[in-house]
Amino acid sequence: MPISHVGHAELLVPDLAASTAFFTEMLGLQVSEETPGRVYLRAWQDWDHHTLLLTESEEPGLDHLGWRVPTKRDAEELRTALEHSGIESTWVDGGDELGHGDALQFTTPGGLPFELYWAVSQYEAPPDQRSRMASHPSKIPARGAAPRRFDHVTFMVNDVVAEKEFLTDVLGIRHNYYIYGPDSTRWGSWLSCNNVSHETAVTRNAYGSGGRLHHIAYYADTADEVLRTATLLVDHGYELEWGPGKHGTSGATFLYFKEPSGNRVEIWTGGMLIFAPDWKAIEWAPEIGALGNSMWGTPLPESFRDGTELGTRAAVAS
Repeated sequence: MPISHVGHAELLVPDLAASTAFFTEMLGLQVSEETPGRVYLRAWQDWDHHTLLLTESEEPGLDHLGWRVPTKRDAEELRTALEHSGIESTWVDGGDELGHGDALQFTTPGGLPFELYWAVSQYEAPPDQRSRMASHPSKIPARGAAPRRFDHVTFMVNDVVAEKEFLTDVLGIRHNYYIYGPDSTRWGSWLSCNNVSHETAVTRNAYGSGGRLHHIAYYADTADEVLRTATLLVDHGYELEWGPGKHGTSGATFLYFKEPSGNRVEIWTGGMLIFAPDWKAIEWAPEIGALGNSMWGTPLPESFRDGTELGTRAAVAS
């Protein structure tokens, strides 16, 4: 696969101060750097400069999702594939965002704003955050949920099947499993570039309002940590949207909630790993589709059917 892994998300937040406080104090993410109107964040075992960029904006949403490729040549090859599919793209100077070099930006047919980049800055912890553990780029925070790493981003689209085919056929992202609803409509498809259960997913927009951000997710080590996060959030006055529960598809334990600016966030753990080079996507048929979403039968809230806005990447070839 020409894409190595999902790298970072730029989240749009109307209340930068409140969102920053939430991600650092409640979730235990660490600030890598701050610039006017922007805060760069990472989990304790994220090796790169950042995995989450909070950008002050009038409306909540996602500006873009960044994917890392091994070299510029890989990005150029993918650009050719995009052009053959009728998708225009633009090169962006690395100075536009700290932590990585030049990037190729484009918008998928379903309206998802993506970025491909190859050169990155490794995180260097200040003296007071340096871990004694050689495999820890920084100390485990002694506050908040403290998830281990950035995990995935899920979107909503009008046509799940068409968007899945683009992600797989053009970008080379492997299709891992998919769910049908009771009416035999494709509810969602989950995909990844490596052995994790998914790095992104496209789910059906029930309102037909186009591409939207559904949630960003961070990975915790154990189910106990997910449960502790639920207790921590409620004790500090936040509401849980869905969970704790368990997805039948991946087998992961999940918890969903919204940060102060209105974007949905998930903390989860577990999930199957995929090593087979000839993997065939698993079908969750209509009669068991509901179990794929919620193995324990935790009811899906009505609010879960909506998301926040997506940014648009400049579609002018340079």
